Amino acid sequence: MINNRLEEIGGYPFDRLRILLDPYQPAPSFTPISLSVGEPQHPPPQLVREIINENFELWGKYPLVRGTPDFRSAIVSWLETRYDLPQTMLDGEDCVIPVSGTREALFMIALAVVPEKIHGKKPAVLMPNPFYQVYLGAATLAGAEPIFVDATLETDFLPNFQTQPTELLERTALAYYCSPANPQGKVATLETLKNIINLARDRNFIVLFDECYSEIFHQNPPPGGLEACAALGGSLDNVLVFNSLSKRSNVPGLRSGFVAGDPKLIKAFKTVRDYGGAPPPYPLLAAAAALWRDETHVFQNQMLYRQKFDLADQILENSHGYYRPEGGFYLWLNVGDGEEAALELWRGAAIRTIPGKYLSRENKSGKNPGSSYIRCALVHDKKTTEEALSRLVKTL
Repeated sequence: MINNRLEEIGGYPFDRLRILLDPYQPAPSFTPISLSVGEPQHPPPQLVREIINENFELWGKYPLVRGTPDFRSAIVSWLETRYDLPQTMLDGEDCVIPVSGTREALFMIALAVVPEKIHGKKPAVLMPNPFYQVYLGAATLAGAEPIFVDATLETDFLPNFQTQPTELLERTALAYYCSPANPQGKVATLETLKNIINLARDRNFIVLFDECYSEIFHQNPPPGGLEACAALGGSLDNVLVFNSLSKRSNVPGLRSGFVAGDPKLIKAFKTVRDYGGAPPPYPLLAAAAALWRDETHVFQNQMLYRQKFDLADQILENSHGYYRPEGGFYLWLNVGDGEEAALELWRGAAIRTIPGKYLSRENKSGKNPGSSYIRCALVHDKKTTEEALSRLVKTL
């Protein structure tokens, strides 16, 4: 009576982490600090409370799946400004849809676009390895074969889909691509994004750009999928981008994001959401629209993260393969054995990290590319971050 595909997915990373760490007490001399979850701890903007209260009466209405014209207009304006897009490129009516966080959207999109067969064969879904675990769940439960493409130091921490066999690409339904990458923090160049889009159009699959870390960067703003579409002439064919306010605006509990791109795909996605989606409530959409129109709090947020990575530069220096990521808020540290290090950090320093092995799968050579790593989320305030990193270095 249970979907047998669930067995193919396996345990969720944080369930596996609890199994690893919870039998042990953390070091009693320290206050526990969790670096395992990418949940921003910076204060949310005050305007969120104000606008939700101003729209209190709208809690009495069922929200439409397509959201409000005001929200869609805010997204189009933000995308045009952020990526210097032509004003004729995005139609807010047909090319944008609100979602309850990108996690839900990245999962549900596979239900909309993965066919039962491609050329009589089981469809494939490409994803980086390591990867955001929702990609695997979406691919498997949609009936596709997940294909893990290594994103390691040897590949500059980004997957190279172009090197996949022709037979595989011919049965590929979609590809997930995350830039800035989770967990490695690598940013893809505009040329790389263009090459992926060209490959998707040439082989007739869909590319999904997961850009939820796009507004946390340390030098230059990361290019995006729609920016690459504009550079290729403006067509949105085969392309969807996903973004949210969780990281950008420190409101993970708002559960607000958007999907934008190919209107044919947006239409199909809307149909799936009509049946199984949970549209964001109108008061939350109003707050979200205001957040997308405000950049002041985003600049302040970026400054806080830069200060914490300045600390990481000083405390970690070049130990454990440390490098300053180009985007996002994770450290991807090579500690030899990620599980062993995570356990020792918990027992000896009350620091909770997640082994890279839990964010990866074995490749064709039988090697898990995340086994020697731990991921640390620098989501706390500066003082807590300094304490956590100091304990981490001393223990390791």
